[in-house]
Amino acid sequence: MQVASPVNGRSALLSALPLLLGAGEGSELRRPLGVAILGGLLTSPFLTLFSTPVVYLLVEGLRAKLSRLRAIRPEVVADRP
Repeated sequence: MQVASPVNGRSALLSALPLLLGAGEGSELRRPLGVAILGGLLTSPFLTLFSTPVVYLLVEGLRAKLSRLRAIRPEVVADRP
């Protein structure tokens, strides 16, 4: 199953090339679709690689701050029924 993901990604990338590079009647309408598909397929891995650790660090910092606040003033953040 590990081989399926790169193969699917490669086939999606290659299938958008005719939209981007195509010439002829109506190609001016299909070219923006090819640009959007290729742009999304090329930029989404980088955005995921950068945004996932950032979100994790933000949530972890918030959790640490809340645990410190509970240790200092437990009545402020105590769970209410």
